[in-house]
Amino acid sequence: MDKGVNDEIPCGTYAVDIRTGRLGEVMDHHAGHVQLRPPRGGLEWNCPPEHARPATESEAGLPGGGGEGHGEEGRS
Repeated sequence: MDKGVNDEIPCGTYAVDIRTGRLGEVMDHHAGHVQLRPPRGGLEWNCPPEHARPATESEAGLPGGGGEGHGEEGRS
């Protein structure tokens, strides 16, 4: 696969890790991975590009950046 998600999901936008369903903000592309951070902050995690997809407008536009059902740590 020549073209990875690195070219498709820009930094500062939201993506979904399809392995877990977690929503994250794309912080960087490093060492062949997409680095995602939970919308409300927290530890970044690496996602292989083949397991990341751009978040839909409704996923990215929910209050708190997609609060329900996306597995963010530290939710109150």
